Amino acid sequence: MADTIEKATVGDAELRQRHDRRQVEIIGPNGERKKIAVANMTHADTELAAKFGYNPVFKREFGYLATFSFAVSISGLFSTIMTTLSYPLEAGGSSAVVWCWFVSGAGCMCIACSVAELVSAYPTSGGLYFTISRLAPAAWVPSISWYTGWLNLLGQVAGVASSEYGAAQMLLAAVSMSRNFNYTITTDTTVGVMAALTVITGVVNSLSTYWMEKMTKLYVIFHVCVLVACAIALLVLTKDKHDASYVFTQVESSSGWKPIGFSWLFGFLSVSWTMTDYDATAHITEEMSEPELKAPWAISLAMAFTYVAGFLFNIVLCFCMGNPEEILSSPMEQPVAQIFYNSLGKGGGMFFTIAALIIIKFVTFTAMQSLGRTVFAFSRDRLLPFSNIWVKVAPWTGTPLYAVWISVFFCIAINLIGLGSYIAISGVFTVCAIALDWSYCIPIMCKLMFGKFEPGPWHMGPLSWIVNVWACLWTLFVSVIFVLPTAMPVAADNMNYACVYLAALLVFAGIYWFIRGRVVYTGPITEAVADDLSESEIVATEKTDKGPSA
Repeated sequence: MADTIEKATVGDAELRQRHDRRQVEIIGPNGERKKIAVANMTHADTELAAKFGYNPVFKREFGYLATFSFAVSISGLFSTIMTTLSYPLEAGGSSAVVWCWFVSGAGCMCIACSVAELVSAYPTSGGLYFTISRLAPAAWVPSISWYTGWLNLLGQVAGVASSEYGAAQMLLAAVSMSRNFNYTITTDTTVGVMAALTVITGVVNSLSTYWMEKMTKLYVIFHVCVLVACAIALLVLTKDKHDASYVFTQVESSSGWKPIGFSWLFGFLSVSWTMTDYDATAHITEEMSEPELKAPWAISLAMAFTYVAGFLFNIVLCFCMGNPEEILSSPMEQPVAQIFYNSLGKGGGMFFTIAALIIIKFVTFTAMQSLGRTVFAFSRDRLLPFSNIWVKVAPWTGTPLYAVWISVFFCIAINLIGLGSYIAISGVFTVCAIALDWSYCIPIMCKLMFGKFEPGPWHMGPLSWIVNVWACLWTLFVSVIFVLPTAMPVAADNMNYACVYLAALLVFAGIYWFIRGRVVYTGPITEAVADDLSESEIVATEKTDKGPSA
């Protein structure tokens, strides 16, 4: 068969493929050439290679149920509400718990659907920073995707770290409950338990994708059963429940902010921390078949479930919580665990607290899997120092072990701040929501501004523009709130450290950009292509891909 050459643009590279069914030739951004022998690969692998310029290295083990379960597990609804209920309760009382979830959840759904639309069009492990190469003008791609990537990385590290800290609090709450509260929980102990739990998360993520998929598939069933059982038990067994007027209209605050309505807005943090990390599913798209369909459907449906179920569960907690001052001053330092104990007794309280611990550990397992794949993808595109190390995939597991364990290290490191100041830990929760949402809205804005977006099979049609705009406006609104101090008057022991973390990350990213990034980083790199493609398959694939300069 005579050789034929087709052209397509991938990043800043010219992609030329030789159609002899035995090899594919790549010409990279610096003129280097690679010929890759073909192998048996799935259609998703051929798309990853021919359309995005990446050599497939992962096994595609994730099906529809496992992908949906993965997306649900990222929110960890039952346990993350336990971890963050104190924020709206202190900010505005019962009404803030209920209505902040309702209002902010709608904004989060707009962000989630906007992310799902981008993931459907560009399903790679890099996630949304990669989409910049297809949405922004070529000259702007390196700098915009650089900062988008670093913001996303900070948000993911903070997300895993704060989840592990919450897991440590739940474990110690169960220990305290078992000892009839004759156990003093200190910050040092919590940090130590957090470190141990994070190492366990690293060990689990050292398993192959096959076992991760099996564990993930079971999670959503367990989560839903616990959530429903707990809601029914609380409603049936709580003796002195609040009335509807109290639940939906009671406003009180201990923050010191005036007017109290402004303090009430700080309640948005609970849902923003729970309903985030939407692109975690994007980071495992190279481990699923038909990622352009499975990933966006999983993101949108999982977040819709979290939004509705979270709203209803918050209402149940407000009906059954008793005196808010009592649960906020719980010796367990876990208000929701105190609600379980008050309403269900020691046995019921321990059961649901331990169930929450199991659920939040699933959150950390999946979030660490996403973070490890992100570090791998960033290293593949040379965003990180020592990229040649973190990009290695262990042959015996088929997973990026070095990327996983450097992630474990930094998740522990950021929580060590708690040894000096407990209030600094709350900043980790806050910066998770801010950094992740910023990393989503940057590519969404590029999509709106430059008109280069080519939708995938999952898209919102004529509603897309409206949803995208509201996602950006909502993120801007809550970002202003989240960087403000949550208590007045402001002092060193109650300031909001989220702005410190953000500033430190942006300064580091800026310095590293000028020292090395602008020299070695030109945007997502065309790596290598390998597939057993027929001539018609290659031509069909290339016709769907016009590249960033089309």
